[in-house]
Amino acid sequence: MTTPSCARLALLIALMSSAAPLLAQQATPPPAIPAAASAARTYTPADFARFAPRNALDMLQNVPGFAIDQGDTDRRGLGQATGNVLINGERFSGKSTDILTELRRISASNVARIEIVDGATLNISGLTGQVANVITVSRGLSGNFVYRPQIRARRTPFRWTNGEVSLNGSIGATQYTLSLRNDSFRNGNAGPELVTTPGGILLDTRDEVLSVNGEQPRLTGTIRRAFGNGAILNVNAAAGILHQDVEEVSLRHGAGQPDRNRDLRERTRQYDYELGGDYEFGLGGGRLKLIGLRHFTHTPFRQTLVQTYADATPTLGQRFTQTGDTTETIGRGEYRWHGGGADWQISLEGALNRLDVDNGLFDLDPTGNFVAVPFPNSAAIVQERRAEAMLTYGRPLAAHLTLQASLGGEYSQLSQDGAGGLTRTFYRPKGFLNLAWQPHPGFDVSARLERVVGQLNFFDFVASGNISAGTQNAGNANLVPPQSWNAQVQVARNLGRWGNATARLYSRWISDIVDVIPVNGGQSPGNLPGIATIYGVQWTSTFNLDPLGLRGAKVDLSLQFQKTRLTDPLTHRRRPINENMTRQIDIVFRHDIPHTQLAYGAEFFQYRQSPLLRLDQRWHSVDHPGSLGAYVEHKNVFGLTVRATVDNLLGTDESFGRRFYDGLRTNAWLFTENRDRFYGPIFTLTISGTI
Repeated sequence: MTTPSCARLALLIALMSSAAPLLAQQATPPPAIPAAASAARTYTPADFARFAPRNALDMLQNVPGFAIDQGDTDRRGLGQATGNVLINGERFSGKSTDILTELRRISASNVARIEIVDGATLNISGLTGQVANVITVSRGLSGNFVYRPQIRARRTPFRWTNGEVSLNGSIGATQYTLSLRNDSFRNGNAGPELVTTPGGILLDTRDEVLSVNGEQPRLTGTIRRAFGNGAILNVNAAAGILHQDVEEVSLRHGAGQPDRNRDLRERTRQYDYELGGDYEFGLGGGRLKLIGLRHFTHTPFRQTLVQTYADATPTLGQRFTQTGDTTETIGRGEYRWHGGGADWQISLEGALNRLDVDNGLFDLDPTGNFVAVPFPNSAAIVQERRAEAMLTYGRPLAAHLTLQASLGGEYSQLSQDGAGGLTRTFYRPKGFLNLAWQPHPGFDVSARLERVVGQLNFFDFVASGNISAGTQNAGNANLVPPQSWNAQVQVARNLGRWGNATARLYSRWISDIVDVIPVNGGQSPGNLPGIATIYGVQWTSTFNLDPLGLRGAKVDLSLQFQKTRLTDPLTHRRRPINENMTRQIDIVFRHDIPHTQLAYGAEFFQYRQSPLLRLDQRWHSVDHPGSLGAYVEHKNVFGLTVRATVDNLLGTDESFGRRFYDGLRTNAWLFTENRDRFYGPIFTLTISGTI
C-alpha cells in the first residue's frame, strides 16, 4: 500500500466523520438497543456463570446448540452480510480481522445479553438461519489476557510466546477495543516414507523429520462513536506479520541407488495491514451507511531443496521464490428505510483487487550458487475492477412467516499484464430469497436460495512451482470466477431442559468450477465445463445431562457430512471435487462440578477430505483415527482460570499418499509414496484472567 493511498483513505474517513453529522442533524436518530425480541432465545451473563467466561467468545461458545460461522472471509469485496454473529445488531465491516478476534476483545463484564434469532427476520441483507446478536454495554476500562505455553512430547521446541491481551473501554460516547495477539506455533512429526510398485516391491525407504516454527503477532483495534444526532461511526484497523520456517530432512536409501540426504527448507516473511470504517446516519426518513476498506499484504516466500549423495554423484539443488503484493480497496454505500409495511435496502459497491507477483526458479550450479532458469509466465499484474448494485426487500407474510429477498447484479473487468495478458468484461446476476417460519416458540425453520459469484485466487494466473512435490503450474490467464446456485433448509429446536438442536440440509450447483486442467502443454488451475455439485447435512446440538443426574454436564455435538461431484477433465467421469471436506465430527464433553471451581472435559475431532487429482498424480492426506484430548480446569486460582490439556491421546498419525502415473492418470500407475508420521501427545497450559 502506497503512502498516497493511505492518505486518500484517511482523508475519506475523516470527511465521512466530519461531514456526515451535518447531513444527519435533522435526521431521525437510530432506535435504542431494544429489549430482546419475543422470537429470540435470550441468554444473560447468569446463564454462563458456571463457565467463568473471560470474554464474549467464551460466552458465545457455550450457547446451547449454536455453532459460530465466521462467514466467508474470501468473499468478493464486502457484499452482503455473511456468517452468523452480530455485535449490537451490526455486522463487522472488516475482512482480515475475523469475528472470533472481535469477540475475544469484548470483556464478559461488558456483555448485557446474547440473542439467538432467525437472520431473515433482521433488517440486515444476507443473513439466514440462526444468528447470534451480542448486546454489549460499556462499564469502564476492562480487559482480558490469556497465555498458552505448549510442549509436544517429540522433536518440537517449547512454545512459550502464544497469548493475547486486550483492553476495552470508553471515553465519553466513544468506545474502543485494542488487542495484541500472537498465534505462535511449533509443529513437528517424523516417520518413514515408503516407495513401492503396484506389485508391492519396495523401491525406496525414506526416514523423514519435519519441523514447523512460526510467530504470528497481530495488533487490532476498533473505535465506535455514537453521536447525539443519531449518527454512528466505526473505525477498525489491524496489522500483523507472519514469520514461518519449515524444514524437512529425509534420509533415503534403496536398491541400486546411492544413499541420499534431502534437505528442504521454506521461509515466509509476510506482513499485512487493513484500515476500514463505516459511518451511519439518518437521511430522508431512512438510514445511510458509508463503508470504506483498504487491505494490503506483502508475501515473500522461498523454498529451497538440496540433495547430497554418499557417492560421487553431484549435489542437486533447486529453489523457488515468490514475491506477491496483494491489495484490496472497497467503497460501499447502503441505504435502508421502512415503507409500505416492508423493510427496504439499496446498496452500491465498488472494489479493486490487485496482485503484483514475481515468481522465480533456480538451479544449483557446480560452484554452489543458485542460478535463474527460464520460467515463462511467472510474473504479472492481475487485477479486477468490480461494481455491484443490489435491492433488498423484507416483510412479514404472516404472523410467524417472514420473507427477505434481494436482486441485483455485478459488473467486473478482469485484466492481466505480462505474457499472455488480456482483458475481459463480465455481467452477472446475483440475489437471494430467504424465508423464516416459527410455527411455535422454540421451533424455527428457515430456507434460502441464492445466486453467488465466487472469488478467484489471482496467484493461479501465473506460473508457479512446488519443488518439494516436484510439480509446476503453467498459469492460466483465462480464468473466470465460478458461479453457483446455493440452497439450504435449517431447522432449530429448543429441547427444553435437555438442550437445543439445529439441523441443516444444503446443496450447491456450481458452474465454471476451478480444477486442474491441461494448459499450454502443462497443467494449471482452470475452469471446467458442466455443473459441479455439493450436497451436505450438518447437525449442531447441545445436550444437557442434568436430567440424567449428572448436574453441570453437557455434550456439544457437531456433525457434517458432504458429497461432491464434478466431471473429471481427463476421464470425463464424475468424481469428488479436489480436497473437499467429506466429513467432520466434533464431540465435546464438559462437566462443571457443582459447588466447586473445578471442571473437566474431553473432545474428539475427526476430519476427512477427498483426494487431490492432478493430471499425472493423485494425492491424499488423512489424520487417523482422529484427535482426542482431555483437560482439567480450575476457575479461580488467585483470580485466574487455569486449564491443563493433553491432546492426541489416540496417537493420531499424519498420513499422506501419492500415486504417480505413466504420463496421464488415464495410463497405468508406476509407483506410490506412502508416509505415516507420528507426533505424539501435546501438553498445553492455558492461563486466562481479567484486567
